[in-house]
Amino acid sequence: MTRDSIDNSPTRSMRRNAAPPLALLAALAMLAVTPAARAELGTLSVSGGQISGTVENGVSTYKGIPYAEPPVGELRWTEPQPVRDWDGVRACDAVSSICPQVPYPALSLYARPPEPNSEDCLYLNVWSAAESADESRPVMVWIHGGALTRGSGGRSTYNGQAFAKQGVILVTINYRVNVFGFLAHPELTEESPNHSSGNYGILDQIAALEWVRDNIAAFGGDPDNVTIFGESAGSWSVNCLQATPLAKGLFDRVIGQSGASFGPMARLSDSTGDLPSAEQSGIEFAAAAGARSIEDLRRMSWEKILETFAADPSIRTRPNVDGWMLPDEIRAIFAAGKQNDVPILIGSNANEMTSLTYPSMIPRTLEALGEWIAETYPGAEDAFARAYPAETDADAAGAWLDCARDRVFTLGMRTWARAQASGTAPAYLYFFNHTAPSPMPDFYGAYHASEIAYVFGNLHTLSLPHEEADATLSAIMNSAWVSFARSGDPNGEGIAEWAAYDAESEAYMEFGDEAEAGNHLLKEQLDLVQAQMEEGS
Repeated sequence: MTRDSIDNSPTRSMRRNAAPPLALLAALAMLAVTPAARAELGTLSVSGGQISGTVENGVSTYKGIPYAEPPVGELRWTEPQPVRDWDGVRACDAVSSICPQVPYPALSLYARPPEPNSEDCLYLNVWSAAESADESRPVMVWIHGGALTRGSGGRSTYNGQAFAKQGVILVTINYRVNVFGFLAHPELTEESPNHSSGNYGILDQIAALEWVRDNIAAFGGDPDNVTIFGESAGSWSVNCLQATPLAKGLFDRVIGQSGASFGPMARLSDSTGDLPSAEQSGIEFAAAAGARSIEDLRRMSWEKILETFAADPSIRTRPNVDGWMLPDEIRAIFAAGKQNDVPILIGSNANEMTSLTYPSMIPRTLEALGEWIAETYPGAEDAFARAYPAETDADAAGAWLDCARDRVFTLGMRTWARAQASGTAPAYLYFFNHTAPSPMPDFYGAYHASEIAYVFGNLHTLSLPHEEADATLSAIMNSAWVSFARSGDPNGEGIAEWAAYDAESEAYMEFGDEAEAGNHLLKEQLDLVQAQMEEGS
């Protein structure tokens, strides 16, 4: 399969060897600047006690800082509890264990070497190039992806060196994932002081933001200038954090990369439509694990809990509408204008589905594609053919992958931008359309999560060596993210004018070989997908 058969980009194809403009090289030079030698921040006092870190390339680094009590034993499936005090100086020089999780398949682009798993996982990491605690630098808090089932804040791709050298205090966090973070159950609801269960992973994120509010000044950060950002499930998370009243005042800007939650949501106790209640899913999980009570589940090893979860991938691990953390569905909260109304920068990638789809799911012939269209878009076959043209069998996979991309990702980000545009704070939309280094670049293209290494300035973590054009684009994106964190506006050196999104112009920025402004991103395709999804809802 060729790239031409799967690419449906809105402007032009990528030219990986194109010469970068001088303005982009200037931005690259900015990113490469290393601050002069200086005194490290040294031992700091934070919630719980004193910590020490290390200095890496002129940046003070603190890894494995506890922000809540370990959620083990009787604290398994409870709201995060304040961290207890410790004696002496705690060495924060290594990332913590990750929440127990099933690893990615060995052949996945996202596969990683084995990491220590532990329920004792509620830790965060901080990078700071500040020389003292009184510098009030902007703060960015990264929330990792992984479908809310995997991942951690300690991955090498999330190293905060480049952000710190741009004047940002960078924080990455762990939170509970899969069944450890999202199990609801009537017994858990009954014992909760807030009559809630199942949203522990999001509550962990809120607890981490509260820790940032209370402690980040010690690292030279400004607690009144905090940007939360995340990708995939991390973007679902920041979308949820923007909606929940519990996070009000804990952040000032939002960046969402490839993930929004504007569809139907499970409710805590009541089943709706085809969605069972979150508690019902929890009852079914307990039965599958052979437990008659939450007490039985808490006595089980985490290995047994994870084994049960891995055996039944249908178990839902997503936030639920509990009346406390989420008083309503996220889409309803935004529709009512009750979200935390702060500036947002959001977007998605051109080839999201190439790394996420099993080959058996992809139609390989026009006949197979036609059968799928007739079932999914009945009566709209001609409109589909115009939006996603496929003239030969070689085109079938690309048309399907592009439509799947828009159904799962692109439409959600436009929906988020439109919902935000009705408020007072601006929304900035982007589209990442740059072929990243990969084992099969002509197929994978701008695959899901490939933009992260560009945003973080960590191209060395990609699976294959990068080129000069990659480094130039990385400098531009990192600088735009930093500009947004500073002021709520991503515009700056080396980037074309990036207009805020509105319903009329539908402005967006395309990150291809260059950063180019555009309007009406994939409008024909997204309008078709939206109409079909609304008809089926």
